[in-house]
Amino acid sequence: DAFIISDLGLLPILRHRFPETPLHLSTQANCLNASSARVYRDLGFSRIILGREVSLDEIRSIREELPDLELEAFVHGAMCLAYSGRCFLSSYMAERSANQGDCAHSCRWEYQLQEAKRPGEYYPVIEGENFTTILSSRDLKMIDHLEKLRDAGVDSVEIEGRMKSLYYTALVTRAYRKQIDYLRGEFTDKALLDAYIVELDRVSHREYTTGFYFGPQEVSPPADASYRRPYLFLGTLGEEVSPGRYRLELKNMIRRGETVEYVGPNQPGLWDDSFLLFDEEGAPANRADHNKPAYVEPGLPVESGFILRRRVADAAFRRVQR
Repeated sequence: DAFIISDLGLLPILRHRFPETPLHLSTQANCLNASSARVYRDLGFSRIILGREVSLDEIRSIREELPDLELEAFVHGAMCLAYSGRCFLSSYMAERSANQGDCAHSCRWEYQLQEAKRPGEYYPVIEGENFTTILSSRDLKMIDHLEKLRDAGVDSVEIEGRMKSLYYTALVTRAYRKQIDYLRGEFTDKALLDAYIVELDRVSHREYTTGFYFGPQEVSPPADASYRRPYLFLGTLGEEVSPGRYRLELKNMIRRGETVEYVGPNQPGLWDDSFLLFDEEGAPANRADHNKPAYVEPGLPVESGFILRRRVADAAFRRVQR
């Protein structure tokens, strides 16, 4: 639909080869004010994906001065310790470039400090009570403030989903889609909307923040813990191969008799402990594993494409992490 670019050296190439395709300015171009936005508009950009450091007041200023320019803003996902994501820590430590979409999130690892002449004697790396990681920013969550973003002049919102799972992307996108539809009057079930929004606390995330939108004081405190992940993504239901029997597309093992939950595009969650498992030959099975053909007959009415997950106790999940 459009090219998202930050390197202006691409402009003559894209204009020559794809003269009708719109140009959108990448967030990594660090556009934060009306003066910069005007320059990019005059160069031919129809949309600015604003830097994540922008405030609501700055968005209003850009909109007032440039009413014909489309504005896009991030509303959810990981925030970076570096200015507009220009960090090379992951590239240096893990040979994975953040600027090429492959960040290892080295800033969020746990560290120990040891003085060279005192082997085995570690000094705590702390910043505040019980803080065990360094430079770890909190995650952005603006679902409760979409109306403010709209009123400030934002045309499009973006969810940071780079290197995220199908499970994360589906549930987060669904929540924001339903919230936008609710604000437009196209979705009216408030109780169901709340059920979708609470899913943002059930996907893998760090402590949430509103970023820079209401001032830098909201984003300055670091995350107080690592990922919070109360559910384990098991996989999805594939095609229905016979009435009530679905192909399993698994990411984690599933056992007969455990309680799983199905989540669909318009279904908050269905709990099931009476499903039946079958191997690739169609014989009954007690478990199914990742990357091995298997089938399931759910004990509840479901559809192809539904997500499967399992609740993970906090203590049990910490053991899995270790």
